[in-house]
Parts: sequence; structure tokens; C-alpha cells
Amino acid sequence: MIILNKYHAQFLRQNQSGFSLIELMITLAIIGILSSIAIPSYTDYVKKGYVVEATNTLAGLRANLELHYQDNRTYKTAGTFTTPCVNGTVGQFTISCTLAKNAFTVTATGTGAAAGFAYTINHQNQQATTSLPTSWGSANTACWITSKNGSC
Repeated sequence: MIILNKYHAQFLRQNQSGFSLIELMITLAIIGILSSIAIPSYTDYVKKGYVVEATNTLAGLRANLELHYQDNRTYKTAGTFTTPCVNGTVGQFTISCTLAKNAFTVTATGTGAAAGFAYTINHQNQQATTSLPTSWGSANTACWITSKNGSC
């Protein structure tokens, strides 16, 4: 039989509270690993949303320009009918139009969080990715690249 003095007995009865240093370090390591995976994925997801907004805007402008051409036989402003394509900003992209009587090119150039992206469309419905951030791959003159894996 083991005889405990009053100090040992009191020590054994005390409830331990809080976390040990090793528990805190393991928790921080797990949070760090999850963050290193989640933050880049989320950033790419947000960029993909900006890209969709830009390509949808370009497609809509093309349709409106074709309607304007059908009515006026020119892509430029005709009389009181102004062209539907105006230079401006849509979300994270700057839209610019180059108009001629029988041709047009509309360009969406990324700014801010979408910097490095540039897309074009013309009167022949030729869609092109003229620039991409290096992590997304290289440009493609045959389509709009809308995913980091390079798919159109």
C-alpha cells in the first residue's frame, strides 16, 4: 500500500485545465495545411467567376452589335441610332470596342483581381484568349479559356 502525504494527495485531486503546447502546435499545423490548400483554390474560383462575367458580356455585346448592323448596315453609330458598344468597365474587366462599317472587335481586359486576362470577339464570332496569367497557361486564339486547366 502506498501512503501519500497531504501534498501529493492535493496534487492528484487538482483538475487540469487548458491545452498543452503540443496540442496547440498540432492544431496550428492542421490549420496551416488546410489554409495552404483552400486559399489558392478559392482565389482561382473567384477569378473563374470574373472570367465568366467578361465572356458573357462579350457575347451579349456581339449579339447587340449584330442587331444594330441588321437594322443599320453598319456597326458604327448611324444617325440617331447609337452603337450598343461603349467603352467602359464591367466588374473586373475594361471593355473596349473597335468599330468599322463592316467589322468590329470587342476586347475585355482584366484589371485588379483579374489582371492578366484578356479576351476578344469579332464580327465573325471568333473568340480568342489573348492573354492569361502564367498560372493559368498560355493564350489561345481559337476559344475563350475559362478554367485554370486550359479548357475552353
